[in-house]
Amino acid sequence: MSHTRMGATELWLVRHGESTANAAASRAEAEGAMTIEVDQPDADVPLSPIGRRQAGALGRRLLETGPVLDGLWSSPYLRAQQTAAIAQEQAGFDLPIRIDERLRDRELGILDLLTSAGVESRLPEEARRRRWLGKFYYRPPGGESWADVALRVRSFLGDLDHRDDRGRVLVVAHDAVVMLFLYVCTGLTEPELLAFSRTHTVTNASVTRLSRPSGFGIWSLEEFSNDDHVAREGVPRTAHPGDQDVAIH
Repeated sequence: MSHTRMGATELWLVRHGESTANAAASRAEAEGAMTIEVDQPDADVPLSPIGRRQAGALGRRLLETGPVLDGLWSSPYLRAQQTAAIAQEQAGFDLPIRIDERLRDRELGILDLLTSAGVESRLPEEARRRRWLGKFYYRPPGGESWADVALRVRSFLGDLDHRDDRGRVLVVAHDAVVMLFLYVCTGLTEPELLAFSRTHTVTNASVTRLSRPSGFGIWSLEEFSNDDHVAREGVPRTAHPGDQDVAIH
């Protein structure tokens, strides 16, 4: 008897809670500094105390309202793994946290640890090149464009459909990665994605939910960057709008 495989039917996309580098980058931008003072490489940046509270609030939302998860994936970066672990503990789940390097944050190459003022001052040619090429295709030396990240997301989704994740899958990643899941899954055009990203921010520990009941084809957006669970517990909401080609991790 033939068996038709069915992929996931619901994706819960979560941006990690606020990291220590999120806070440092926002301070540096506000102060007009050229560089961001961070003690760890990007992969090792941990959650801030606020970020840990945000992850706990996420877990309690999952406990109170569901869903029952069938799969749990995380970026390999520490802040994402910490968010997944704290949320799962609060929700009372006992799923293996599966790590996939394709879910890592967008790599900024030579722009890493520079503020927007720092890029303009120290790398004016790169600033001009980004303006010329545009957000979707500009790739900083040693880094990635949004198009590069979209390829990672397509590859991950293709593999996910060939695994046993038939139901609801939670993915903990980063703001650019969540945006590009939206692009790949819902069939947005590049202009539509760029217009959407100009007016929407993926906040820390927020939930973006996509569904396709059949397990095949195009996904529908059910909710975007919902962080009501954070505010409900009196935890500060944080946006730290990253991916402006400065290192807001």
